[in-house]
Amino acid sequence: MSDAQRSEERSPHPQARPGLGALTARVRGHGQQVAVGVGVLLVVLGTAGFLGVLDAVQEAEDLAALDDPVLTALAAGRSDVLTVVLTAITTVSGPTVLPIIVLVAALAWGLVRGRWWQAGLLAAAMVVSTLVSVAIKGIVARPRPPVDTMTVAGVESTYSFPSGHTIGAATLLLVAGYLAWVRRPAWASLLGWLALIVLGTGLVGLSRLYLGYHFLTDVTASVALAVAVLGGVVIVDRRRAVRAAQVTAAAPPTAT
Repeated sequence: MSDAQRSEERSPHPQARPGLGALTARVRGHGQQVAVGVGVLLVVLGTAGFLGVLDAVQEAEDLAALDDPVLTALAAGRSDVLTVVLTAITTVSGPTVLPIIVLVAALAWGLVRGRWWQAGLLAAAMVVSTLVSVAIKGIVARPRPPVDTMTVAGVESTYSFPSGHTIGAATLLLVAGYLAWVRRPAWASLLGWLALIVLGTGLVGLSRLYLGYHFLTDVTASVALAVAVLGGVVIVDRRRAVRAAQVTAAAPPTAT
């Protein structure tokens, strides 16, 4: 019997191939770092988009040139049925109902699924988007559209830019979609979430325009800000995943 055979017999629990787990962790860590880069890109694109819309509003040109024509066309095309439907949508996405939806969703995610990290990220993203919206409204101080274009005059008393309803709905759908998708990423589910996000955000934005409470640029700026908030969530979440991969790579190999 050779020395190698005797050594194998003396070791009842031979070690797994050294470095295999560490190599897998490094590969995963590299992928997470790429995802962090995607988050940074989303922040840059969202911020740049918002600043572009803000410049158009301040200069009354480019996209802002469509504000009055879009508002007038939607007001002229109102119907009783559509008004009821879009009023319901704008109510659900408003500052009274939407926080309750977010609270219930976060608690369900944490208590039922045990995903407190995801629940905390979702809640934090909604708080950040709300604070950013309120701060920008006060700084820009853009008046609302004319009262005679509103379906119910006097309902909105805050400034117009950006749309709080739209940024809230867009942030909720973007962040919830990302957190749900990233656990089991697949192209089919990604397309499904994108369709849901576009549809949901589009309906809320349309409701604000149709009812005469916001301009087109208000809604567009809100979507850009929500994209930037999503980028921040991706950065925080994936950096946490990078640290976890680094800890796994540094751990000693275990016996099989």
